[in-house]
Amino acid sequence: MTDPTYDPSSDGATMSFAQEMSYGDYLRVDNLLALQHPLSDAHDEMLFIIQHQTSELWMKLAIHELAAARAALQAEELARMFKMLARVSRIFEQLNAAWDVLRTMTPADYTRFRETLGASSGFQSYQYRMIEFILGNRNANMLRPHAHVPEVHAALASEMARPSFYDEVVRLLFRTVDGSSDAMPAPQLDRPHQADAAIQLRWKRVYEDIDRYWTLYELAEKLVDMEDYFRRWRFNHVTAVERVIGFKRGTGGTSGVQYLRRMLDVELFPELWHLRGEL
Repeated sequence: MTDPTYDPSSDGATMSFAQEMSYGDYLRVDNLLALQHPLSDAHDEMLFIIQHQTSELWMKLAIHELAAARAALQAEELARMFKMLARVSRIFEQLNAAWDVLRTMTPADYTRFRETLGASSGFQSYQYRMIEFILGNRNANMLRPHAHVPEVHAALASEMARPSFYDEVVRLLFRTVDGSSDAMPAPQLDRPHQADAAIQLRWKRVYEDIDRYWTLYELAEKLVDMEDYFRRWRFNHVTAVERVIGFKRGTGGTSGVQYLRRMLDVELFPELWHLRGEL
């Protein structure tokens, strides 16, 4: 049992922050906790807001890590890149776990405040779109919901105009296996990455000679691991939405569950999944 007379300052803990930076100061906790503004008196709206705000924070970190991972890959600092990719997988593990909290909200709970959302929808998350664009799932139509925020639209358009993270991985693959990236297919900048036979052939060589291509093999498995968590996030999204609103249209006008189910078929790194049937 804790001694009620214990004084942490006796062990050296700082207890006065008039001249020192505190935990709350560093994290700007007051600002953070002032960002939740329910628009109804429904109890569960606070849950809904915090669920999505914390998800956006995790996605901000994922973008931070993926951008650094791409820079590390371009600089051939692969050990640093591996750590960042592993962290992104753990971030999506956290995002997956968050759905378990949202599932405690019943359809009756959500109905009490759904109208206050207007046309707002997770479909419009520009950070989620940025993650998809970085990884290679690109669709120019997805820029349109962000046209009203010029700096966001410009950032997404800029990302779409450059090779994706996976394009950089493929360049490394060809350079290592072929000794040159000259035969590498052109990056698919403005559309979802589609499986390419030439890319799959190089990955097959890697998996058939792991000892020779251990670094590429390790990279491939980290990509599969990351996409595995990403797919689970999408699946959890579908089941959470179906559990709460059934097959109603989404607040943003999409077909709701039907739209989300179509997203389950998207493959970020298709060659790495398809080659498994050939090994």
